[in-house]
Amino acid sequence: MLVLLLTTCPLSSAAVATDRPPNIVMIVADDLGYADLHCQGASYPTPHLDQLAAAGTRFTDFYVAQPVCTASRAGFLTGCYPNRVSLQGALNHTSRNGIHPDEQLLPELLQQRGYATAIFGKWHLGTASDFHPLKHGFEQYLGIPYSNDNSRYHPVLAAEMPPLPLYDGLQISERDPDQSQFTRRFTERAVSFIQQQARRPFFLYVPHVMPHVPIFASEAFRGRSRAGLYGDVVQELDWSVGEILRTLDTLQLRQNTLVILFSDNGAWLSYGEHAGSNRPFREGKLTVFEGGVRVPCLMSWPGTIPAGRVCAEPIISLDLLPTLLTYAGAQMPQRPIDGLPIGALLEGDADARSPHEALYFYAGDELQAIRSGRWKLHLPHPWITTLAEPGRGGKPSGWGLAKAKSITQSGIDGIASRHGGRIEQLPLSLFDLHTDPGEQHNVADQHPEVVRRLTELADVMRRDLGDSLQGIRGMGVRPAGLATAEQ
Repeated sequence: MLVLLLTTCPLSSAAVATDRPPNIVMIVADDLGYADLHCQGASYPTPHLDQLAAAGTRFTDFYVAQPVCTASRAGFLTGCYPNRVSLQGALNHTSRNGIHPDEQLLPELLQQRGYATAIFGKWHLGTASDFHPLKHGFEQYLGIPYSNDNSRYHPVLAAEMPPLPLYDGLQISERDPDQSQFTRRFTERAVSFIQQQARRPFFLYVPHVMPHVPIFASEAFRGRSRAGLYGDVVQELDWSVGEILRTLDTLQLRQNTLVILFSDNGAWLSYGEHAGSNRPFREGKLTVFEGGVRVPCLMSWPGTIPAGRVCAEPIISLDLLPTLLTYAGAQMPQRPIDGLPIGALLEGDADARSPHEALYFYAGDELQAIRSGRWKLHLPHPWITTLAEPGRGGKPSGWGLAKAKSITQSGIDGIASRHGGRIEQLPLSLFDLHTDPGEQHNVADQHPEVVRRLTELADVMRRDLGDSLQGIRGMGVRPAGLATAEQ
């Protein structure tokens, strides 16, 4: 595994700004499925998302670093695999760990370049005051510290949950707010921020709470999609994107604004009609099958990113940080990162290819899969599979748990026992994603040289970031932060 300490990252054009660097708008949906956009197969219209795709490039092979909330966000905000910064999995209201103060997040580095910065939505990099987003590069914040099911609406553990806090700046402004108003409120703040900061470069980060369960749509959107509540929720997110784009157009900022939209992981299929679709991929959230880590991604920047284009080169959310910092003319992190600049791919260079020899997929601290080119190798690993009967009415289905027989992991066994799961074995599996994107046909026996090469790459990564499946501690792992103040 090659880890770079980036000092300069030349891009393929003169897009690196000097006098006025580009504005950056990053919109991240929570648990939005790959096929939940009309332009990627949804049955209901999403006109503003489709407009964004038409105005820019749709990246069909865009990955997140882990198929779960905190880990995914730690990845794209640090440019590191989550395991490098010790933020695997998902934090909750009891968590005392969070992002380490020595890690330099994307908003901190952009702030040093003169950017105004704001976050409106879900933070999820630490609950205690030490980890507050206003202490990690953001100047404005309206949102919640962790997932919205960590509340009285939890489908299974509601009685154990405290009131959900809504922060406005450093203070809790409400407890158990009306979740049907989240998308509207975050959008209104985003529009106001753009209007306030129109004369200076800005980084606007909108990590929407929806469509993570429990899902809610405002009255204006309930029943509108004719595709159930989930479709209503996605259409309200589509409206939000439209409001942000309209504001940029009204203020004549669109030409100098890079807009990025993606999901933090795939749809959480256990929730049935309250979950989205990852077609044509296998499984979803919490798994490293394509349905868990391959997510919708749209990028638009008129005059720089080609319009109406589709790019199928494998890239990962870690690549956003070095690319955006280079466009902004900002300094790179002082610590090693894993992301690589992808400006040439964004700009449509015909010769541009993925800068990665391989992409690595951990679930927690287990190295479970590797993608290199057309090939995806699954190492024997535990995985949570959705049962044949999906959940209904906002309640999850039971979970089946398949795992390699040689592994014992009490936390996973606990999930299996609580949800009526079963323990099975997933063998070493190689899939050709060009011909088998659904990962159904194991061709490991037919391509031993590919298996050997990817296994050797896995050994290198294990030495760097560890692998609990093999009992290996990585030499390149940095600690998470530990809270010193009361929450």
